[in-house]
Formats: sequence, structure tokens, C-alpha cells
Amino acid sequence: MILFPKYFGQTRARLVQAGVAFVATALIAGCGSAYRPVVTPITPSSPAGQPESFAAVVSAPSPTAPGIATIIDYSGDTVMAVSPIGPGPSAFTVDEGGDAGYTINSDGTLTNFQISTNLQAKNLLFSTLPTTAQPVNLFSPVAGLWIADLYGNNADDMTGYPESLSYAIPVATTPVTVVGPGTSAQRYYAISQNFDAPSVNSPNGVACNISPRNAPVKGAATPIEVSSNTPDAPIAVGKCPVYAVSSADRNRFFVLNRGDDTITVINSQNNTLDTCTGLVNQNGQPVTCHPSLPLSQAAGLTGTNVPAIAGPVYAEFNSTTNQLVVADYDGNSISVIDVSLDEYGNDSPTFGTTFTIPVGKNPASVTVLNDGSRAYTANQTDGTVTIVNLTSHTVEKTLPVIGNPRTVVSTQNSTYGKVYVASPNSPYLTIIQTGGTNPDIVDTSVLVEGNIVDVRVSTQDAVKGNSNTVSRVPGYGEPCYLPPSLLATDSSLTLKACQTLP
Repeated sequence: MILFPKYFGQTRARLVQAGVAFVATALIAGCGSAYRPVVTPITPSSPAGQPESFAAVVSAPSPTAPGIATIIDYSGDTVMAVSPIGPGPSAFTVDEGGDAGYTINSDGTLTNFQISTNLQAKNLLFSTLPTTAQPVNLFSPVAGLWIADLYGNNADDMTGYPESLSYAIPVATTPVTVVGPGTSAQRYYAISQNFDAPSVNSPNGVACNISPRNAPVKGAATPIEVSSNTPDAPIAVGKCPVYAVSSADRNRFFVLNRGDDTITVINSQNNTLDTCTGLVNQNGQPVTCHPSLPLSQAAGLTGTNVPAIAGPVYAEFNSTTNQLVVADYDGNSISVIDVSLDEYGNDSPTFGTTFTIPVGKNPASVTVLNDGSRAYTANQTDGTVTIVNLTSHTVEKTLPVIGNPRTVVSTQNSTYGKVYVASPNSPYLTIIQTGGTNPDIVDTSVLVEGNIVDVRVSTQDAVKGNSNTVSRVPGYGEPCYLPPSLLATDSSLTLKACQTLP
């Protein structure tokens, strides 16, 4: 375009004015309190990380070879660490925090190892037990370690790092386990079968394992005052007690008596049997308490599916539903018992209400999902896991697994949980997934070195911590499984034979 002089001058003037106006606007915008939009960058974020959870497996290639500790991650079912531990481990448990594992070894040593991905042989701790010790089971609260010791009938208090014997506390005869509520406990209890049992080398074994109903006397629970490490007078329980578990509020202990199909209820607040006949609550209403809960027809329980005998050997307390779920080894069933309390801390009106559900043959242990929806049993003789709906009290499914399962444990640190199943005659850990579009199927099997002694989880769930703090040894709490094929040819098989079987 051609500009003539007159118009060219006008155009230049307009351009100068526009430039002045732009500069003035820019200066005004940069001064004073005029609004200026602020852009805040949004940083993309991933879902929150799940709490760590591990399955710790102890296995033994042979009775004299070093045992193996294997750490398996919840996420991906991946083997994260493997380490040799002491020779011939016979008992295994983890502490209440799920941070450390302990084993009793055949050479008279005690192994302490980390339950983490950092597990290494160089970090293992070993303690030498007294040469006279006959340890059978371990109990590990957050601090310290307790051992049920047949020699001298003691509960051995181990402290320090590594642990060493601090106190040998005399308890009732034949202690098979020590139990307690863990942190801030006022007292623990040593559970004893209360008669002179032969040693492991005896040709007759232990009466409570070979024929529990023929045991000569009832058992006992010896209270141990934690503050002074002194025993109180023993409390009488049922025949052949084999295991015990505490309630969520830690005010009641439930002792499983295999010999007479009962559960003894101990009120640990006043250190007596849970009996209060004639007492009333704050509203003046009578209080009904239950010193003993029957589990079979022989023990006086009536109702649908009640077996002639029960033989309780293991239980879990589920705090979501306030139920005690019991594996009845001799009755091929589980018992689901209401153990809820009222607002004053007394037994509720429904306390003791029991449902019995038939499962597979000889359930050696049971575990309950954190939400209280389902229970899973390890049926030792028929090699299956039974899945029970705890709302309808019916069997949902039965899964075949590898070997003759002795231990079943569960963990939950996300929307879904996992169940781990171990057999003493198999090197495979079976893992069952409990959620998703196809729940309660065998997810995978993880191969470890040697047959599995036991499996524990570092956390039963992400919030409430671990409840598997008591070990179980065959013949001393854990049922001594003798394969029918061997019993058919040799009916005199003993406890020692059972403990040395793969």
C-alpha cells in the first residue's frame, strides 16, 4: 500500500499513541493490588503404597541339616529372601510386631532372624539354651521371649539381644505352651497338662496326644505375674489342654481342652475362672458367666451338627465379630462361638452361643479373614481346605491342596486377603486368593527348600497386627499326625516317631 505524506503522518501518530497506551497498561498491571491469576501445577500421584506384609516359612531339608527361612512378599507372591538357620528346627513363631522370627533347633540353640527383605545369614542371632532344657513351644510378645520347658516344668523367660535365660519360673507339670495378651500385659499363663508325661524318647509318647480322653487328670493354667516374674496358684482347666487364645480386650483367655471337648474361660482381670453366679451388673440384673464352654455331645452341647467328640486343638479370636472360631480335630468340624460382652464388660446374654459346621477330616488349624466373613480350615487327613461362610454357617467350597496340611494362616493389607497353607510332608506353600472376580481359588504354590515346619505372617492385617505369636510342636499342642498307611502296619507308633515323620 502506498501512503501519501498527509496520511502517513496521521498513521505514525496513531501508532505512537497505541504504544504509549500499551506501556501504560503494562506498568499499571505490574503495580498495586490488581488481580493476577496464579497457576498452581498439579503433580500426578500414584495410589498410596500398601503396608508391607510377608509370609515367613521355615523348612527343613532333613532332621540334622540347617533349616531354611524363606520370606515371601504378599504382593506378587515373590520370594524376597532366603537364609539358612539352625539345624533341624522343630518350633517356629514370630513376635507380636511381626518383625522377628524364632526357631528352636535340634542342637539346643535358638535362632532369631529378621522377617524382611534384608534377611541375611550374617545378621542371624543365636542363643544357646541350657543343656538340660527340653523346650517344646515358643511365645513371643513384642519384647522378650517365653519357652515352655519340660525340664523342671518351667516357663523360661528369655531377654536381651540375643536372648538369654533370665528366669526359669516353676509352673504346673508338663507345660506345653505359654500365652498372653502381649503388650502391657499384667500376667501371662503357662498351660500345662498337669501329669508326669514321658520324655520325647519314651516308647509310650504323651498321653494327651496318643489318647487324650484317657488322661489321668485335668490340666492347669499357671498365672505368671509379669512385674515380678512369679507364679500364682494354678487354675484348674479341662483335660489335656493344648492351646489358648485371648480376647481382643485381653481380659479373657480361652483354653482349649482336647481331652474333654471343652474350652475353659479365664477372667484375667481377677485371675479366676469366668464364673460370677449370684452377681449383678450396674443395672441390678443377674450376670451369667461361663467358666466352661462345651463343644461336643460328650461335653453336653446340643444342636445341629454337634459331633460325638470334638477334640479342639486350635482357635482364632475375630475382633470384628467377637467370635471364637475353633478347629475340632477329632470331630471333623469347626465351632463358631459368640464371646461378646455387654456394655459393662460382663459376658453378654448371647455369650457361649455355638454353631457347629462339619468340614474335612481332622482340621488341624483354622484361620478367619479380618472382616469375619469366612473361615479356612487345614484338613490334615484328607488333604483339603474347607471354606466356611461365617454368616450362614455353611460350607462354601472345599479345595484340594498339596500334602496333608497342618497350618493355615491369613493376612490382609488391601481390599483382599490371602490364605497360606503348609503341610509337614511337602515343600510347597499353597496360596489362596480370597477376593477379586474369582475368589477362593488356589492362586499359586511356592516351592521352598525342604519340607515345611511351619508358616507365619508378619501382619494378620495392616491395622491390628499379628496374632500368630505361639508356636505348636507335634505332640505338644499340635496334633501328632500318623498317616493311616503307617498305623495300619504298626499301631505302636509313638510320639517320637510322629515328630520325625516328614
